[in-house]
This record gives sequence, C-alpha cells and structure tokens, in this order.
Amino acid sequence: MNKSKLPHVVIIGTGGTIASTAPSSTALTDYSVTEGIDSLLKAVPEIAKLARIGGEQLFNIESFAITNKMLLKMATRVNQLLADPDIDGIVITHGTDTLEESAYFLNLTVKSHKPVVLVGAMRPGSAISADGPLNLYNAVLLAAHPQASHLGVLVSLNDRIVAARFVSKTNTTQVDTFRSYEQGCIGHINNQQVHLYQTPTRLHTTQTDFDISATKALPSVDIIYDHQNAGLHFYEASIAAGAQGIVVAACGNGSMSPQARKGARLAVKHKVICVRSSRVGSGIVSASVNDARQRLVSANSLNPQKARILLMLALGVTGDIAQIQSYFDRY
Repeated sequence: MNKSKLPHVVIIGTGGTIASTAPSSTALTDYSVTEGIDSLLKAVPEIAKLARIGGEQLFNIESFAITNKMLLKMATRVNQLLADPDIDGIVITHGTDTLEESAYFLNLTVKSHKPVVLVGAMRPGSAISADGPLNLYNAVLLAAHPQASHLGVLVSLNDRIVAARFVSKTNTTQVDTFRSYEQGCIGHINNQQVHLYQTPTRLHTTQTDFDISATKALPSVDIIYDHQNAGLHFYEASIAAGAQGIVVAACGNGSMSPQARKGARLAVKHKVICVRSSRVGSGIVSASVNDARQRLVSANSLNPQKARILLMLALGVTGDIAQIQSYFDRY
C-alpha cells in the first residue's frame, strides 16, 4: 500500500510493564519502567507497515501511580488528537494494574467515534517471552481498522479485543488476564487479521453527558471494602477527609454489613453519595426497593474501581440520586 494512504495512528506512551525491564531475561517481577515511547516503536518496526505512526510520551510511570489529574490530562490529549481530521486512531500503552480504570474513564469522556485502543503487557520487555511487542502490533492493527470505529474505547491484549466497559484484569500474573467473563470479548486478532463479532450497547464516548474540556479537578470518591466484623471508622475517615462519594465494595449481591449500612446512613447525612457495588468480581448488583429510601445507588455490573470512575464523573454533573442511578443503568 502507498504509505501516504495508510491510516494515521498516534501512539501515546504512559509507562507500565510494556515499558519496563528487569535485571535478567527470566525475571518476571520486580521490574522498573525504563523505556520511553521511542524505544517501544523501535522494538516493533513492523507497525510502520500498518499505519503512519506518530508517538508521544504523556507520562512514564506504573499505572498504580496514575492520579485523577493524569486521567484528565490523558482524556484531554486524546480529544485534542482525535479532533485532527488527519488522525484516524489512537493507541495508548498503559500499565495493566489500573488499565481498566483508565479505559473506562476514556470510554465516558472521549468525544469521537474514532478508535481508541489501550494496550499493555504482563511481562517486561526484557523477558524471554515478552508479550508487549505483539500486543502493541495488534493494537495498532486494531486502531487502524475501519470497523473499530463507533465501538467505544477498546482494550487489546493476548489476541483478544474487549470493550472498556466490561473488561477486567482477572489474574495477577498470567498473560491471559484481561477478560470479560459475563459478556465475552467482542473480537479476536488472528494471523494479522481483525475479527469483530459484537457491538457494545452501553452508551459511550459521544453518547455520554460527560464533557471534561473545562474540568480542572474531579470530585473525591473513595472505595471501602466490606467484610465480616467491619468497622465504621473508614466511613468516618472518608467523610472527614471531604469525600463527595463512597463506593462500597459490598458482599455478594451488594449486601452491606451492619456497620456498612450505618456508614452509608452517616454518609447520606453529610450529603455524600453512596454506591453499592460488589467485591465478587462479576454479576449485576440488583436494584433494591430500599435504595431510594436509603438514598443509595446500585452499581449494576460495574466493579468497585469502575463504579468509582463513573461516580466521579456523575458528581461533576449532578448530585441528584435518580440521575446518578440512570447513569449507572445506562453507562
């Protein structure tokens, strides 16, 4: 193909395992972020045959260190790039620990139909079986694919294509960690071919109410893990620290321990919005007839970390419980 006719894909580097090295080729833990976006591009020269590539380094850290301010910076930069008619798609290299949170944040705040693909690695680039290079190649292949538009933000690792709304990291170290057990992946990459089978139906990108173009800071939202013999002190501390929202990683189907229920009542008294999610890892938290009376929001199928993302954005728009619940039902 004539190089000038290739799609234009920009790769944004943020760090993570895909940009890391370890002291030896057999070391798969205790590695450090050492490589920038230029090194990643040089390691996979084959991507130049897939697209006209641009690269930029947004930041270069492990993803567990990403802050709200960085999320806003990432979404703002993606929106700026996609507003350029010459750019056809974006790939973001990202650490896997919180990749699903950044992906869902972008899924709610990017205002474009163009493909945005997050990619990472479970093994450092120095490892014998490093998965980063092929993951990056596949991500560019996907971002350059015309059928990848209008699908919301996508995650591509280990030959799977998964919607940001549903994907989660499900294993601490295995390369096959990013899954969507309930909804399944929406496609695969096989033998340098993109195969898309499903379309996510949850509202995303241009369909959401969230415009962060003028947002300087996100509301503070905490996650509190519920368990047997739970205490009230975490709720008291969260309220005292100025949290505007609390997500309860509750038991089972959003069941809350006696102290968690007491903490939620205390939070409501202080005008702090509480969301019932679940620590289980999959399934829908059923809406309860008691939610409206207790002024609680049910998280639907969002896990606690994604419920936090949506609640932060929702609180930037409204404090109305019914409207916030509608976001959780539709997004």
